[in-house]
Amino acid sequence: MLTRLKGKSEGKLAKQICKVVLDHFEKQYSKELEDSWNTVRDVLISPSLWQYAVLLNRFNYPFELEMDLYLKGYHQLFQGSLPYCPKSLKCYLSRTTDRLPSERHQFGNLKKYYLLNAASLLPVLALELRDGEKALDLCAAPGGKSLALLQCAWPGYLHCNEYDRLRLRWLKQTLESFIPQPLINVIKVSESDGREIGDAQPETFDKVLVDAPCSNDRSWLFSSDPQKATCRIHQRRNLPVLQMELLRSAIKALRPGGVLVYSTCTLSKAENQDVINETLNSYSNVMPVDIREIARTCSQDFTFAPTGQECGLLVIPDKGKAWGPMYVAKLKKSWSTGKR
Repeated sequence: MLTRLKGKSEGKLAKQICKVVLDHFEKQYSKELEDSWNTVRDVLISPSLWQYAVLLNRFNYPFELEMDLYLKGYHQLFQGSLPYCPKSLKCYLSRTTDRLPSERHQFGNLKKYYLLNAASLLPVLALELRDGEKALDLCAAPGGKSLALLQCAWPGYLHCNEYDRLRLRWLKQTLESFIPQPLINVIKVSESDGREIGDAQPETFDKVLVDAPCSNDRSWLFSSDPQKATCRIHQRRNLPVLQMELLRSAIKALRPGGVLVYSTCTLSKAENQDVINETLNSYSNVMPVDIREIARTCSQDFTFAPTGQECGLLVIPDKGKAWGPMYVAKLKKSWSTGKR
């Protein structure tokens, strides 16, 4: 009986998959990921296999919930010897597909936890934000990475930018729901075109995160309108151009000696490794930073695909480790100047 019910449930979910997108991904990713694609595809098209991590809010710490998570068999992420992992960043994972209910936004009460794809914390850890630093989250909505940054450190100034008006509202609500007023005062939220911030604020920031607009593989697979999906696929080839423009702006906004992290939630090589290689080939003052230690330390909880880069990691969804897709690359701006 349970098997039949499960089968029915999976059948309903399968009907929601957009064949146009799946066929497009099948053609591209079977080449790029080779044998790994079969497992990745199976996880991506089966929401019943998806997992959700629980990020605890240090500004309204849920001690009772933490104990409850332990008793339910959750374990704390990032317990290995990572180069950077603040004790104030507490995230719990379950090996199963258990999901806590999302908390409702209540005015005046800070939320205690945030549900997220655990792989989205890797760009935050790669950035290595320290107390007092000036940081820019260039494409910040819905706010999960900004929130995670604030779990790690007390920045001197955090600029959260989001160009899309609807997503900007989501970002503001996330910050208001989790962050206390004294810290809100050091956060600026803007609705600027990220491609223009570098010119407006040159060499201002110690750390810049570019969580770029991309082919969001998980959501695209469940596009409800095949015509829109076809249009998206056609426009997909333009995304690397936008991503490069955002990176150029981020490099301008970064002070010499500062660190930039680029991330996407797509498997696409054109939007990941190719964009970073193009950036490194274009700038004589931007250097790759080796982050392979993150993959070595976190391999128990994440599955990584080869990228051919010391500065780039790619988390791919796997059974029992259904995190990602998430590409992360780390760059540093040197004191020399100029494009090649």
